[in-house]
Amino acid sequence: MSKPTIQVSAGIIRNEFGQLYLTQRLEGQDFAQSLEFPGGKVDQGESPEEALKRELEEEVGIMVLSAFPYEHFTFEYPTKFIEFFFYLVEEWVGEPFGREGQEGFWIAQSELEEGQFPPANRELIQKLRREAS
Repeated sequence: MSKPTIQVSAGIIRNEFGQLYLTQRLEGQDFAQSLEFPGGKVDQGESPEEALKRELEEEVGIMVLSAFPYEHFTFEYPTKFIEFFFYLVEEWVGEPFGREGQEGFWIAQSELEEGQFPPANRELIQKLRREAS
């Protein structure tokens, strides 16, 4: 039996101070309490960039003005594949906050720790840290 593939778009929201906005996954979700870049599933008929803009408005209350593709990869979990589309978001309207009750905060890009994120994010976190140093 083949595993389903789920497409996910997420935003690396970076402010003028080089800080990234992260949220904490809620109880009941896979990898609860882990940190994540806000985003979510790409809906049928939606492009990854459209999904990013919709998800960031729904999850953290910002309107994306520009987003640039940053990383694209597929990660295999035991029951599914997740195809990730990460975008760098440096222009938006609004102040991000956890609209769904999740904790949200800013952290220096150089202080990211891959152990605080789901396993799929390991190489992405390493890349972001290298760029910050």
